[in-house]
Amino acid sequence: MPSADHILTLNAGSSSLKFALFEHTNLNSSAKLPCATIGQIDGIGVSASMTAKDGAGVPFQSLPVWDKGVSPDYPGALKIILAFIEKQFPSVRICAVGHRVVHGGSGYDRSVVIGPEVIKTLTALTSLAPLHQPHNLAGIAAATAAFPNVPQIACFDTAFHRDHPFVQDTFAIPRALYDEGVRRYGFHGLSYEYIISKLREVAPVLAKGKVIVCHLGNGASVCAMDNGHSITSTQGFSPLDGLPMGTRPGQLDPAVVLYLMQEKGMNADAISNLLYRQSGLKGLSGISSDMRDLLASDHPHAREALDYLVSRIRREIGGLAAVLEGVDALVFSGGIGENAVAIRSAVLKGLGWMGIEFDSARNAAGQQTISPDNARIGVFVIRTNEELMIASHTADLIR
Repeated sequence: MPSADHILTLNAGSSSLKFALFEHTNLNSSAKLPCATIGQIDGIGVSASMTAKDGAGVPFQSLPVWDKGVSPDYPGALKIILAFIEKQFPSVRICAVGHRVVHGGSGYDRSVVIGPEVIKTLTALTSLAPLHQPHNLAGIAAATAAFPNVPQIACFDTAFHRDHPFVQDTFAIPRALYDEGVRRYGFHGLSYEYIISKLREVAPVLAKGKVIVCHLGNGASVCAMDNGHSITSTQGFSPLDGLPMGTRPGQLDPAVVLYLMQEKGMNADAISNLLYRQSGLKGLSGISSDMRDLLASDHPHAREALDYLVSRIRREIGGLAAVLEGVDALVFSGGIGENAVAIRSAVLKGLGWMGIEFDSARNAAGQQTISPDNARIGVFVIRTNEELMIASHTADLIR
């Protein structure tokens, strides 16, 4: 490969570090950024393993290995990734590093170059996204140490939602708290931004209308868009709100938290652990947070957990349709939305009253369009690409 500038993207999760390498071919922000490789290290701090594919989606056969029972931390994981890139792409020069940051608060409505003040602000938001923010910051620290003279860019999951109307941005609590930042932020913004850009290619007329996107994965939310702009989202002040998720409960009566404090004697740390790590599909089923395990299980608690998830997805879609005053397109994305045929089918079977139709054969085949050709409302399955959005924002900032 000839020598070329590349953008490295990092997406640090609770126990994983996703990465991708994009060729920065020119300074035109609208140009497609060719992907050289994409992959991740899972099980950081526990039992780590690595996967990686080239730009065409072909898995690399030769990957780094480490001693059994030894698991890298985030700086160690980044060193492994960089060694892999250097071996596979020896002529590549990293010209910028783009980071997914879950919470940008009310101050950031777009991606920014990271400096000391940005780090200070993001650190202060850690309590609002404790499963994600510390690891996002760890990824930034590791990349800054590895590339001290290269621009580091923060790309926020909350930025896409910062133009919400006031009634979709607030809670009915004293206004002073809203002014202090206690408001609905919404998350998965990088995914939603990519999905609407892809829908503009697939169905440009529908993309200009009223669109509901279901980002369904271990973290899950639903977003309502009008002409490509986020109007409201099911996640609010933190990534706990809205749909039930792998280990998070979704919508919850706040009196439950008071009950846990007053009657169960639980402190903030114990409640945080329960809500972030022990609830959701894992808590309901008592089996697993993994959709694949639950779909394969014949235990009644697994079925009840899935039924609850489907019911909540339908409920949120109906509510967002009311906010939009109609719907022109419905999109499924995320690990569950893209791969769990049975979940898509169960959700869609309950939406016929809205005029939503789907083709069972297309759905089973995982086609991109799963509504009939003459359907009034388009239904789609679109694979998200947060890494490409991070690279795109990074390219814009280093032009």
